[in-house]
Amino acid sequence: MTRQKVLDLYFMEARAKLIDLAAFLDRVDRGQGEGDFRLKAFRNALRVLESEGPERAKSVLLSLSDPTTQPIERATTKAATGAWPDAK
Repeated sequence: MTRQKVLDLYFMEARAKLIDLAAFLDRVDRGQGEGDFRLKAFRNALRVLESEGPERAKSVLLSLSDPTTQPIERATTKAATGAWPDAK
């Protein structure tokens, strides 16, 4: 598929998602108190998104994922958080 065709098909959808992300960050910035590890991971994923390369989706996903290979003995939370607390 040509780059022009990709733009024709997907630009408006991507534009809407970009505006949603901007609105999310605006809400976070207006919020009181400190952010937690998820905000740090999110901002790091945005930097990964801005990088050049053919596998940005994979890189963003990996930047939010737990890279360890050994299972923990038991869960420390009741739900998934969407980001690894120990991300750099």
